[in-house]
Amino acid sequence: MSFTSRLMSRLMHLPPAQTHDLVITHDIQIPMPDGVVLFADHYAPRGGSKLPTLLVRSPYGRKGFFSALTALPYAERGYQVLIQSCRGTAGSGGEFLYARYEHDDGLATISWIKQQEWFSGELATIGASYLGFVQWSVAADAGPELKAMVPQVTSADFNHFRFQGGSLNLETSLGWSTMMTDQAATGMRLSSLFLSGQRNRRLERAYGHLPLGDADRLVVHRSSQPFQEHIQHGPEDDYWKPMDVSARLGEVNAPAYFMAGWYDIFLDWQLQDYQALRKAGKQPYLLIGPWTHTSFVNAGMIIRESLAWLDTHVKGQREKLHEMPVQLFVMGANTWRYFADWPPPVRRERWYLQADGGLALTLPLASQPDRYRYDPADPTPAVGGNSLGAAKHMGPKDNRSLEARSDVLVYTSTVLEQDMEIIGPVTAELYVHSSLEHTDFFVRLCVVEESGKSINLCDSILRLTSGSIPPEPDGSLHISIQVWPTAYHFRRGQRIRVQVSSGAHPRFVRNSGSGEPLATGTKLCVADQSIYHDPEHPSAILLPVLSV
Repeated sequence: MSFTSRLMSRLMHLPPAQTHDLVITHDIQIPMPDGVVLFADHYAPRGGSKLPTLLVRSPYGRKGFFSALTALPYAERGYQVLIQSCRGTAGSGGEFLYARYEHDDGLATISWIKQQEWFSGELATIGASYLGFVQWSVAADAGPELKAMVPQVTSADFNHFRFQGGSLNLETSLGWSTMMTDQAATGMRLSSLFLSGQRNRRLERAYGHLPLGDADRLVVHRSSQPFQEHIQHGPEDDYWKPMDVSARLGEVNAPAYFMAGWYDIFLDWQLQDYQALRKAGKQPYLLIGPWTHTSFVNAGMIIRESLAWLDTHVKGQREKLHEMPVQLFVMGANTWRYFADWPPPVRRERWYLQADGGLALTLPLASQPDRYRYDPADPTPAVGGNSLGAAKHMGPKDNRSLEARSDVLVYTSTVLEQDMEIIGPVTAELYVHSSLEHTDFFVRLCVVEESGKSINLCDSILRLTSGSIPPEPDGSLHISIQVWPTAYHFRRGQRIRVQVSSGAHPRFVRNSGSGEPLATGTKLCVADQSIYHDPEHPSAILLPVLSV
């Protein structure tokens, strides 16, 4: 363990360890009020006095790689760490149900910690993704002992993030749910984070299977409880109320450090959490890097920043924090910038879609709409973006093969004559028409490099249903798509590009066009789509521009 931690510390450029001599107590049994017993491991420096406690609650197990990242770096630098397996996972009793028991089990665990003779009275929480949601689920009720929290690539709302713009995040939902169904009871293996060839092939077949309600069986040969919940209960169903604690963020007093990625699946929701705390008069910190959800290249920075935050708010070592609370990696410039708040002040530039695939700051001239046909039997594929699944569907990618498809429209600016930097949310306002009442529209912002390579920066989707948008007098629909935020420095010689299509499969579930229920529908209908760009229909994308 000493060799592993020393090597990891060196590779990650961590601050010096106070000790490598730890006492590790495995398989501590912690009873819940209903009699279920959850298992935990306790890490503490040998012979040390009472030290602050970090609580990590995880559905992914307590051994190997996970403990190396979530326990060793902190225990060796002056903290006790308790890693607990969530209900129904890695040996803990009961049944794992998606996000349903984390509030009650978390509070019962905190109550148990407070009764232990080794507890100093100072508690903090830390963790990413699901481990972040379990922090939010107890934060408002944890008591004054909770001194700090570090929610990483996560959200206080574990409901709505599954449906972006009304469309199910199919790849994330099916891939994660079936992984949990297959391995949660025994604990995740590191290899689970990277799709094996066999599992990947099963998932690729399942993404295209109809009815969708049977797709999980193609992957794990049985029903997957989380996936069935996702497709059978819409985001506004009361069933999901226990999975959304965002309304209580204003009650959280523990200082929070948000850590996010520009290509992470939770980015937009995490920024909503940040702004909710700001509206409640709190001053959280925020860090956004150029990362996907499962990036490991950022592990060293995440641990260093987490230690600085914990040392500041738990140990009172305030000299370790950055003066400015918002730290953003600006892609293109490939540098970190610091701001007083999110989003930073910008001017909104409206870039209009033009005839013949143009994009400009001037209003479009009279022109006929562009048209394409979306066929759900041959759905527009996902290439890069904020997903969780196969590497080809995650992060920044070359989009040229996607843009060559007949079901993708492309609008490109002339070559930029000077540098231009955008930071913040992007919005698309489009005038569209569809031959179907049930359809999707997908918008993506790209940078076109001088080589011609087109790299995706941010995007979003909007699902339309019968009557969801009132038509204009001529029958067109005026839609607004809240494209996700980004931070990019366009350089002179590059171009700005906007894609418009009707899907990104399997990242988002394909729209069948039939209006049938998600779980049981089998009918596929072709949609004929129109995108307008004329003085009466000035379709545009709004960019948040900073002065450079």
